[in-house]
Amino acid sequence: MMKIIKVFLLLFVISIVSFLLYIKLALPNVGEMEYLSVKPTASRLQRGKYLANHVCVCVDCHSTRNWNEFSGPLLDGTLGKGGEVFDQRFGFPGSFYSKNITPSGIGDWTDAEVLRAIACGVSKNGNALFPVIPHPHFGQMDKNDLESIIVYLRTLKPIENKVPESKADFPMNFVINTIPKEARFSNKPNENDAVAYGGYLFNAASCSECHSKQEKGKPIEGMELAGGFEFPMVTGGIARSANITQDKVTGIGKWTEADFVRRFKSYTDSTYVPNKISKGLFNTVMPWTMYGGMKEQDLKAIYAYLKTIKPIHNSVEKFTNP
Repeated sequence: MMKIIKVFLLLFVISIVSFLLYIKLALPNVGEMEYLSVKPTASRLQRGKYLANHVCVCVDCHSTRNWNEFSGPLLDGTLGKGGEVFDQRFGFPGSFYSKNITPSGIGDWTDAEVLRAIACGVSKNGNALFPVIPHPHFGQMDKNDLESIIVYLRTLKPIENKVPESKADFPMNFVINTIPKEARFSNKPNENDAVAYGGYLFNAASCSECHSKQEKGKPIEGMELAGGFEFPMVTGGIARSANITQDKVTGIGKWTEADFVRRFKSYTDSTYVPNKISKGLFNTVMPWTMYGGMKEQDLKAIYAYLKTIKPIHNSVEKFTNP
């Protein structure tokens, strides 16, 4: 009996080790990387700049934000330099740094490697990228839109900034390799179909990532878009995302289209000046000035899509400072 138990335990250990080696050495696997050379055009540059700054807001995480002002507007001269850290202080299973996406950081990356990172979550060296970059969402976008973003990134001013390597805690250092998936590109819907196009933009903006409370890195079932995701603020206190379902009491069910558009556009008005934020006062990670740069038609489309979201009653305290 003891021999049988020892053999069983040995086989069990071998199985576990083999499984972990498979995860470490064989994954991530997102399929063969096809050759890609994106031809830069004026229309692609314009579309890429718009998406990267106002819809996908790539520059939000890949620049330096001034948290001494409301909504953390970008500091001049930091566009794309990377270095923002997302670590255990904010509930992440490790220390993850945004990459330098200027030509100084990804200038030696091929277009195919950049596309794979954005859409699949695999870096140039084949390492898995933690989904602080919402590659599961980007991988569902129209490939042409992602190629336009690549064209724009190539035009950023080069900034020399060596970013530390990201490091996942155990067991995320194994789990992270299972996250990247092969992209499933879609076709951008006709802009005249407000609900479909709004849903496309909603996915591209990764709204659900922040507006759904999570446990162990996954949205709580039945509470999607009901808000409550917590963000420890650099200036102190905890901010929480809003309920954006159609609940008329705790969500945005009473908002009109004009209310919705005005909420965003108020931050791009020529008279708007960000409030200074003293330590312990309310602040938010919501990049209002970036999303506020969206076209009115696009904001109206997102509103039309949100009108299809079922109401979930969930009262959210937007800020607390113990």
